[in-house]
Amino acid sequence: MPGENLSRDEAQERAALLSVDSYEVSLDLRSAVGETDPDAAAAAPRTFRSVTTLRFRCAEPGAASFADLIAPSVTAVSLNGKDLDPSEVFDGSRIRLEDLAADNELVVDAQCAYSRTGEGMHRFVDPEDGEVYLYTQYEPADSRRVFTNFEQPDLKAPFRFEVRAPEGWTVWSNGVGELTDGVWQFAETKPISTYITAVAAGPYHYVTDSYSRTFDDGTTLEIPLGAMCRKGLAPHFDSDDVFLVTKQGLDFFHDHFDYPYPFGKYDQAFVPEYNLGAMENPGLVTFREEFIFRGKVTQASYESRANVILHEMAHMWFGDLVTMEWWDDLWLKESFADFMGAFSLVGATRFKDGWITFANRRKAWAYRADQLPSTHPVTADIRDLQDAKLNFDGITYAKGASVLKQLVAYVGQDAFLEGARRYFKRNAYGNTRLGDLLSVLEETSGRDMAAWSRSWLQTAGVNSLTPQVILSAEARITELAVLQEAAESHPELRPHRVAVGLYRRTPEGALERYARAEVDVHGPRTVVGELVGAEAPELVLVNDDDLTYCKIRFDENSLATLRERLGEITDPLARALCWSALWNLTRDALMPARDFIDLVLRFAGRESDIGVLQMLHAWANSALTHYVAPDWRAEGGRLLAEGALKELRLAEPGSQHQLTWARFFAAVASGEADLQLLQGLLDGTAKIDGLEVDQELRWAFQEPLAAHGVADESALAAELARDDTASGKRHQVRCLAARPSAAVKAQAWAAVVESDTLSNALVEATIAGFTQPSQRELTAPYTAKYFAAIERIWADRSIQIGMDVVKGLFPSLQDSQETLDAADTWLTAHENAAPALRRLVLEARDDLARALRGQACDGVAAG
Repeated sequence: MPGENLSRDEAQERAALLSVDSYEVSLDLRSAVGETDPDAAAAAPRTFRSVTTLRFRCAEPGAASFADLIAPSVTAVSLNGKDLDPSEVFDGSRIRLEDLAADNELVVDAQCAYSRTGEGMHRFVDPEDGEVYLYTQYEPADSRRVFTNFEQPDLKAPFRFEVRAPEGWTVWSNGVGELTDGVWQFAETKPISTYITAVAAGPYHYVTDSYSRTFDDGTTLEIPLGAMCRKGLAPHFDSDDVFLVTKQGLDFFHDHFDYPYPFGKYDQAFVPEYNLGAMENPGLVTFREEFIFRGKVTQASYESRANVILHEMAHMWFGDLVTMEWWDDLWLKESFADFMGAFSLVGATRFKDGWITFANRRKAWAYRADQLPSTHPVTADIRDLQDAKLNFDGITYAKGASVLKQLVAYVGQDAFLEGARRYFKRNAYGNTRLGDLLSVLEETSGRDMAAWSRSWLQTAGVNSLTPQVILSAEARITELAVLQEAAESHPELRPHRVAVGLYRRTPEGALERYARAEVDVHGPRTVVGELVGAEAPELVLVNDDDLTYCKIRFDENSLATLRERLGEITDPLARALCWSALWNLTRDALMPARDFIDLVLRFAGRESDIGVLQMLHAWANSALTHYVAPDWRAEGGRLLAEGALKELRLAEPGSQHQLTWARFFAAVASGEADLQLLQGLLDGTAKIDGLEVDQELRWAFQEPLAAHGVADESALAAELARDDTASGKRHQVRCLAARPSAAVKAQAWAAVVESDTLSNALVEATIAGFTQPSQRELTAPYTAKYFAAIERIWADRSIQIGMDVVKGLFPSLQDSQETLDAADTWLTAHENAAPALRRLVLEARDDLARALRGQACDGVAAG
């Protein structure tokens, strides 16, 4: 429906005309229970009653506008006491409002649909016990699936919710709730945007705690804390650690923001079939339940969870208290939350190496996104809601956060934080644009923020920085310069505040830094005068300490050193930066992929940082799947499996390194002996000292066994019987779709593409199983089917499912010029297709072209 895709122009026009005084939303969720069979539930949309009373003012009495609502039906509409005919004013996504008064009251009684796609009011039936759980997810514009509203971030208002729920359920919302005469009544919120309102309801397992803070002026802030999950996950729920990080974060942000947490209570709900990592609904933050660990995980998993908790908490100020006016300035919340997540992680919790993870993992996401044809400035041009949905990307999050880290180096941490404090106080409960933030930062730093913004926020692309070293006859530096380059498509050269580190071997053989200089890089060539006269380095690391956002390159001598001595770098951040740079060289077809795999085989076993190690495994697998020459894949896979098994056996029994190598071994296992070992570890006939094969690891072993035809349907059914849970069902669905059979692939394809009965989580699992690198021949027939189907999928499905299918089923494993040509043919023939759909195809096409360039580079290396 065209009306679903609200444009920026429409939003601006409506914001100029209307201002909202309040919402009263009454939901009747008693229909959620009853039929619990997922297939029966999917046959027809199950609905609930939603009654909204919306009070608003109009700057031009007599004017017309519209309210947003996506619902199967509307029972009644009343505007200023006058009943309107729903069939005349409601088109399925909008309610037409004409002849508005200066002060208006709109009442809409609707039947809204429960969701199975994670958008709106999601309904989940737990296969373990038949219990039903509900939660909402709205960003950027799905609250209109639950109640009538003006669905744009700059029409804020206080909200008051009341909910009728099945007997025995508990209901949560943004405000404190109380059950009175069978109705859950919630305290009125502060003025907030529609997309961060929230409701969760069901028989959730709920744990409480509290936070108290006394400020310098003697006032005390008391915040009730809560955390919840499905009953089936309660035995695994380490709520004490969740509360610990929560309290540490609240202390940190109170110390640095000088603005007390403004939203009363702080509940955190870990919910099933969640599309995102988490969502910053004030007073009721929602997370994907995979952050509750059913088996043994590494410290990297706990660090990741802590980072997400703190990221969402930062949003209470950056996003919830002060909100961007429109999605162009999405970075005003997401970039800041991403930066503050790492900043507070290091400053407040036990995870002191958070900046290493940021440099290695988050920036990799940004570097990829910033080299796609769809790259955009951090401050983006968001024409409509479909654009907005796709802009929750590596630019808005990770590049934006990287740019903020550069900003802190540029203006100083104190000036940056003082700017944030002024920004909150001046704009509390309001909406802002880029200029509102820049003005306070200019005040506090004395720097020209307009020039900085033009370079960093309003242009796209990533620069490359390469050292150029000239040595004297006495092996001392006579000149060291930093060369800056940009892509032809985005030629902007930026100002960079960087540290340049010089490294050499110690008598003990370690590779350590012996000199460092900070410098402002401008233009194509900058001389680092401070390092003149230093002894000749074995390695020059531009962007040491990771102060700026750039691709690091190496001079020939430094690259030769890394090829021989990468594992001898003692500083874990410097080592992570080198690994990241080498991966970028591989993706850019400047280093053969087999060389990167060789580096992983030789040096990953010495990697101390578990998060970096996990990233190296992911990169090595990606190199094997996409970037090595096709005729070397089998050999590369054999070498990786052999190396992984060697490191698995060498790892300390019971350690997180052992667990990480076990998972990687499973991911690359393909030979008969490797598969026999996995089967033996499952049935107990094989053993590796200290390796506990818990249920999650069992599923990790079952997938390669299924993909290579060892684990059949009965074996997977038996595994599900061991783990008859929602998590187990998702694993089983993925493994079933992974089996090497044409009939299996046809069934999986039909389940996702030709049917709309699977939930979002099972769509994701089916796609993951369908796309197996070892089954290129089996999935080859689906290239033409993909291009024939995607426009229909985009039109017929929700945007979330559309994105999952279009991205997940793109034939990237059919890595040939023919597939590239097929993508180009589709793009040429569909110039008028939805821009968001074209963007997804264009991005996947670019990844494929990059893979082909990498394979060509690798093939040349083979001779």
